[in-house]
Amino acid sequence: MSASKPLLLVLHVLSDAHLSQLAQSFDVLYAPDAARCAEALTAHGPRVQAVLTVGAIGLSAVQMQAMPQLRWVGALGAGYENIDVAYARAHGIAVSNGAGTNDQCVADHAFGLVIAAVRGLVRLDRLTRQGVWRNDIPLPPNVSGKRLGILGLGTIGQKIARRAQAFDMPVGYHNRRPKDGVDFTYFDSVLALAQWADVLLVATPGGAGTRHLVDAPVIAALGPQGYVVNIARGSVVDTAALAQALRTGALAGAGLDVYESEPLPPAELLDLDNVVLTPHVAGWSPEAVQATVDLFLDNAHRHFAGQPLVTPV
Repeated sequence: MSASKPLLLVLHVLSDAHLSQLAQSFDVLYAPDAARCAEALTAHGPRVQAVLTVGAIGLSAVQMQAMPQLRWVGALGAGYENIDVAYARAHGIAVSNGAGTNDQCVADHAFGLVIAAVRGLVRLDRLTRQGVWRNDIPLPPNVSGKRLGILGLGTIGQKIARRAQAFDMPVGYHNRRPKDGVDFTYFDSVLALAQWADVLLVATPGGAGTRHLVDAPVIAALGPQGYVVNIARGSVVDTAALAQALRTGALAGAGLDVYESEPLPPAELLDLDNVVLTPHVAGWSPEAVQATVDLFLDNAHRHFAGQPLVTPV
C-alpha cells in the first residue's frame, strides 16, 4: 500500500471500475461483507483514515474505535441511519452522504412500484404465461385519479409527487411539520393521511424515530382498496401487520423495495401475489452509482484539502 495515499475501507459492493476510480485517490481496502470487514479492522484498522459505506450497512462506534486515525466517513446514497453520527461528531470524524445523486432513480422506481402494485402487473404476467385471458380475471383499477399520500415529502418525495401529477393523482403528505412553498394537502398524522389516501407511499428516513410508523391501524385506515408502497427503509412498515392485511384482503396490494429482514427476503410475503417485491434497488442504476461515487470523491478531495464537504451530515 502506498504511503502517500490515505487508506480507505470500502464496506459496500462496488464494481471493479469504481474500485479502480477510488484507487486513483486512495489505497483501497475492499471488505463488502461482515467477515471481511472484521478481518480488515483487525489487520489494518489502526491505519484506516476514511470509510465508504451505505446507510443499510452503516458504521458503529465499536468499529470506529478500531480505527484511531479515522477522520471521515462517506455514505453512498442519502441514507446514513446506521452510522453512529453522534459518536463520529464527538470524536472529530466528519460524515457525508450522497444526497441528491439518486433522487431521480428512486422516484422512477417508486412510481414503477405504484403502477405495478395498483395494476397488478406481476400477477397479470404470471396469469398470461399460464394461458389465462382477460375475460377470466378481475379488471385492474386505474392509477390515474388515485389519491397519493406521501409519508416524508423531502426531495425524493417531491420528485415522486411530480410524477404523480402527470397521472392526475391528487397528492397529500405528512411530515413533522408543513413544508413551505408546497401546495399539496398537509395531514398532521400518518393515520389521517392513510384515511384520505388510496396509495400510501413511504419516503421517510429510517431509524428508531420512524420505526413502524406504518402499523396495523394505519394499514387498516387505507382499507381493502388501499395500497402501500415503500422505497424508504423496511423498518418504517410493520411487516407482520402488512402481511396480515394483504392475506385477508384488508389491503388491496403493496409494492416494496425495502424490508425489515433484508438482505433476506420477507418470508411473510413470498407466497402472496398482491405484492410486488424488488431487492432494495430503487436508488441504484449505472447513472446513480456513478454520480454518488463522483460525489464521494469530491467530498474526499475537499476533506483532505481542509475544505468544507459538499454534503455534510
